Amino acid sequence: MSIVATPPPRPRNGLRRITRHPRFMEYRRLAALVALVNLGVLAIGIQNGCWLQAGQWHLPAIANMALGNLTLGILMRQQRLVNLLFWLATRIPTSWPLWFRWGAGKVFHFGGIHSGANVAGAAWFVLLMVAIVQNGNSSPLTIASTATLLGLLALMIGTALGPIRARHHDLFERTHRFAGWAALALFWVQTLSFLHDQGQAWASAPPVWALGVISLSILSPWLSLKRVPVKASKPSDHVVVLKFDYGDNAFAGSSNTISLNPLLEWHAFANIPHPEQPGFRLVVSRAGDWTGALIDTPPSHVWVKGITTSGVARIETLFKSVVYVATGSGIGPVLPHLLKGAVPFRLIWATRSPRKTYGDALVDEILAHSTDPLIWDTDRHGKPDLSELALRAVGQSGAEAVICISNQRLTRKVVHDVETAGIPAFGAIWDS
Repeated sequence: MSIVATPPPRPRNGLRRITRHPRFMEYRRLAALVALVNLGVLAIGIQNGCWLQAGQWHLPAIANMALGNLTLGILMRQQRLVNLLFWLATRIPTSWPLWFRWGAGKVFHFGGIHSGANVAGAAWFVLLMVAIVQNGNSSPLTIASTATLLGLLALMIGTALGPIRARHHDLFERTHRFAGWAALALFWVQTLSFLHDQGQAWASAPPVWALGVISLSILSPWLSLKRVPVKASKPSDHVVVLKFDYGDNAFAGSSNTISLNPLLEWHAFANIPHPEQPGFRLVVSRAGDWTGALIDTPPSHVWVKGITTSGVARIETLFKSVVYVATGSGIGPVLPHLLKGAVPFRLIWATRSPRKTYGDALVDEILAHSTDPLIWDTDRHGKPDLSELALRAVGQSGAEAVICISNQRLTRKVVHDVETAGIPAFGAIWDS
């Protein structure tokens, strides 16, 4: 693929370079919006006397705000709701204005609502704890369960902070799982005790119904937990290709989570279904102890749970044509879209020794389903300027958007550079 003849659009150094910076990504804008809404509710409640009346805190109103935020935050991670959000976003026709489709394509930033609502819920719990103590008419069980629950929420939020999550991801994952389960059980105890203190009937109380929804949302992926057979092939010591055929209907732009020990850790990988073949594949490259062990000793069976879930590349159908930029095993999430061919595309894939690393079969499959792709061998040519290559490809092909599948640093750089030039760009945001 020759894309050097057309000069790339030059990045603009004005306002867009600031507003499209990763620090102001839609994820954080949504989290900020949730915070502003909660602050607005708090201010209106203070003005109208909703929270404090005659020296006594209105505990049910505060508790409902805490529970409402936590319910919203938890549901935003529910796989069926995630798939629904992607389905709604991708119903928009390509005849609609580009700016509107650009915004709809950012649907995968829904995690901002998840984090914003959960932090807001924890903040309301702090106020609830203060109010319970100051009112002085709650049972010891309510006080103890509220305080313990608040401690668990603080632990989960603390380990979810970006720097801690990045450096200690296993700690983050296990804390979220086990502390989350403990918090859910304690939430039931706290809510039922709180309702008893308030003289409210359990069966008809909205908090009980909300907790029921939360519990079903958390439980539902585990109801599908199963150990399934897998066929593994190793093109090299850097990569293993896992083939599944256990009846799950994967689709282009989706992912599944797998585990060797379901109580300890789960890893999500993009599915590679073939339109004319049963089952699907996953490409796993060496990126740490877990993936290294998986490659060195490929398993005969793995655990799977939940349902096939939409991912960032599914938004390709919002655009008349796209440029895919991938590095290394990032070709895995891209390949199903090449095979499906639903949207005209150009491919840029930068990787070390592609045939040696990923095997002739996979490279030939890419070539057979792409028009003039650029496969950049980093062992021979060094690391390219992916932003410039993407902009050149857009300039030559007239593509409406760029989708980048790479590591966090490169993805953010490419998305920022391309969007600064006024072109929609999308890439994973590592918020899970």
